[in-house]
Amino acid sequence: AEHILKQSGLSMGVKESITTISVYFIWGAGILISLSVLGLNTASMALGLGALGVGLGFGLQNIFNNFISGLILLFERPIQVGDVVEVAGIWGEVKKINVRSTLVQTYTHSSLIIPNSEFISAQVTNWSHRDPYIRRDLPVGVAYGSDTALVKDLVLRAAGSVKEVRNYPYKPAVQFINFGDSSLDFRLRFWSTIDDFITAESNLRFEIDRLFRENGVSIPFPQREVKVLEGSQLATKATPD
Repeated sequence: AEHILKQSGLSMGVKESITTISVYFIWGAGILISLSVLGLNTASMALGLGALGVGLGFGLQNIFNNFISGLILLFERPIQVGDVVEVAGIWGEVKKINVRSTLVQTYTHSSLIIPNSEFISAQVTNWSHRDPYIRRDLPVGVAYGSDTALVKDLVLRAAGSVKEVRNYPYKPAVQFINFGDSSLDFRLRFWSTIDDFITAESNLRFEIDRLFRENGVSIPFPQREVKVLEGSQLATKATPD
């Protein structure tokens, strides 16, 4: 990892896969050579493997399943070291794929120790599988009577001024999605990166709020109209014709 693969130009995940597989191969070859030096022949090895198979059947199948799942992860690489994944609603970065489990460090700096079989059999979202870009939707509501063309222009202007918002793979777009109970509902669809999208959303809200204030566009809040009737009126309404 430090000498042979350092200048190879490979990604961190590929380097980790090659290193781990090489370690497994060296250990396996070393064990076979050691058994041969100790004088164990093929028949003895077959007997030992048979005993191991019985052990797997009685109590080690879970460990064996996680080991094989780890090999699948290393060869197929649906998840690599450095990837940002979402497991059961928790986001984190893959730090190490071990023999039995995978170490995922969350953004709160806690560590998740996840069995390798979970990544094979369960649904896992890999946000950085092909590239670091991520699409986000930012809802924006304005008061009824607002100039919708102006709203679109201001939101796009805000997106253009936030450096964390990217024009790749697509430029930001504003969509008029609904006539809400108290607002005209828009959606800003934009692209950012895994590392910057939270900052991008926050900076967009600051910039949109500033532009709306400068241009007299109101952001509404839910309102309810309550009518209080006199007691006699209530009685009249409650009485059938």
